[in-house]
Amino acid sequence: MTLLLGYVLDTPWLDAIVRLLVTVLLMTVIVMLLIWFERKFLGRIQQRLGPTRTGPMGLLQSVADAGKLISKEDLRPSTADRWLFELAVFVLFVPVFLSFVVLPFTRDLGVRVSLPLGLFFILAVSSLTIVGLLMAGLGSDNKYALLGGIRAVAQMISYEIPLVLSVLAVAMMAQTLDLREIVERQATVPNIVWQPLGFFIFMVAATAELMRRPFDLPVSESELVGGPSVEYTGIRWSMFQLAEYANLIVISVLGSVMFLGGYAWPFGLDAGWGLQLVLTVVKTSLLIVTFMWVGGTFPRLRIDQLMAFAWKVLIPLTFVQIFITGLVKTYDWPDVIMGAASLAALVFAAVVVSRGVRGSTRPSRQARLAYLKRRGATGPAGGVQ
Repeated sequence: MTLLLGYVLDTPWLDAIVRLLVTVLLMTVIVMLLIWFERKFLGRIQQRLGPTRTGPMGLLQSVADAGKLISKEDLRPSTADRWLFELAVFVLFVPVFLSFVVLPFTRDLGVRVSLPLGLFFILAVSSLTIVGLLMAGLGSDNKYALLGGIRAVAQMISYEIPLVLSVLAVAMMAQTLDLREIVERQATVPNIVWQPLGFFIFMVAATAELMRRPFDLPVSESELVGGPSVEYTGIRWSMFQLAEYANLIVISVLGSVMFLGGYAWPFGLDAGWGLQLVLTVVKTSLLIVTFMWVGGTFPRLRIDQLMAFAWKVLIPLTFVQIFITGLVKTYDWPDVIMGAASLAALVFAAVVVSRGVRGSTRPSRQARLAYLKRRGATGPAGGVQ
C-alpha cells in the first residue's frame, strides 16, 4: 500500500486524477448532508419539521432523492440545441470543482499545496459558470429557461464586480494573491475587524452570485418555474444542484480565508493540522448557515431593485473601501484607522439605504388621498383625516 501511494504521488497525472475523484466524492456526500440540513433548518424557521420519515430525523431523504434522480430518464426537448444543452451542464459543473484546487483547508492540506496567484485563479475560474447558465438557457429552446439565463448573466456580472473589488481590498492589505499568505497574515487579527464594510459587500455579492434567496430571480419558481434548468431531468438536473451547493462551499471557504482568518486565527500558526481543519470547518459552516438564514428570512427582490442595489450601492461602496485601504497603506497609517473608517462607512451606508427604502415604499400623498376617498374617509372640507 505504501509503495502504491508513493507511485501515485510521484506520477503527476495519476495524482491529479486521484485528487479529483476524492474531491468529487467528498463534495457529493457533503452536498447531500447540506441539502438535508437546509431543509431542516428552513423548516424550523418556518415552523415546519422538514424531512422526518426517511431514516432517523430524515437523514436518508437526500439519499432517496439521489437514487430517484439517477434512475429517472434523461430527456431532452426535441427542438433543443443538442450540443449547447448537453455541454452546459459540464461548463457549469467543472469550474466549480476547479475552484477547490487553490482553497487552503490547513497550512499543508489542500488539493494543491500553494499557488502564488490563487485568488486570481479562483475568481477567474468561478466566473465561467455564467457561460454554463447562458448555454443552458439558450440550448433548451424554452422561453422561461432563456429568460432565466439572461437574468443569471445580468445578475452575476453585476454582482461579480463588487465581489472582486471587495477581495481586492483584502489583497491590497495583505499585498499578495496567495491565499495561504493571506491567511497567515491574519494569525493575530482577522480582516473582518479592519474591513467590516468589505465583508458586508462580499456577503451580499456572494449571495447574489450563488443565486440564493433573496437574489434568486434567475430560478424563481413563481415566474420562471426553475430558470435555466427547467428542461433538465434526472442526473443532469442533479448536477445543477450539486454545482450550486458545491459553489456555496467554495464561497464560504473563500470568505473564511479572506475575512475570518481561515485556519490561522485565533490560535495562530502553531496549532496542529487537526485544530486548523476544525477552525476552517467551523468558520465555513458559520458562513453557510448565514447564507441559509438570510434566504429563509428576507423576501425576494424585484429585478430592478436587485440591479439598482448592485450598481448604485455596492459598487460605490467597494470603491470607498479600496480608497480607505489605499490611503492607509500609502501613508503607513495604523490599521485601526482603516477599521474605524470602514465601520463608519458601513453604518452611514446602512442609514442612507434604509431611509431610501422607507421612502420608496411609502405611498405618496396623492395615492393616500385617492385611497381614502375610495374608502369614504375624507373630512367635510376635503382634507384627509
